[in-house]
Amino acid sequence: MKKLILSILVLGLGFNLMAQERSLAAVKVQNLDYSEFNTGDIENDGKPIIISFWATWCSPCKRELNAINEEYVDWQEETGLKLIAVSIDDSRNADKVKPYVDGQSWDYEVYLDVNGDFKRAMNVNNVPHTFLLDGNKKIVWQHNSYSPGDEDELYELVKKLANGESID
Repeated sequence: MKKLILSILVLGLGFNLMAQERSLAAVKVQNLDYSEFNTGDIENDGKPIIISFWATWCSPCKRELNAINEEYVDWQEETGLKLIAVSIDDSRNADKVKPYVDGQSWDYEVYLDVNGDFKRAMNVNNVPHTFLLDGNKKIVWQHNSYSPGDEDELYELVKKLANGESID
């Protein structure tokens, strides 16, 4: 019995370490003019990247992205951060994304994942779901849901990454 428990603990630790070493999935999505884009081509010159999965029907998603937008220019200047917002709106709602984004004046790169391929590849079950990637496009942190102030915690992690510190 002790060996079984020890084996489960070791396997669990191994899976946890593998999850921490997970890289950004390379999947085809669309930009707002519906041309194809491969997420494997996302780059930020070795600086942190936030990938935020959201939808036009998701109020917490919009609150999170709007809260970050208020500080985004400063965040970029201080850390070199890039934020990419990935809409999971399906084909029935995809036409609502661009007008919403334009109305909010977001400075983010925004992509459409109408078929849910990127969402599935990144194991996103519900939104908002936010990933933080280091300069090597390795996922170092992720968070599901949104409460006011979550953006402050996220930015603290971004600053650590930008300064070459570990976020553990």
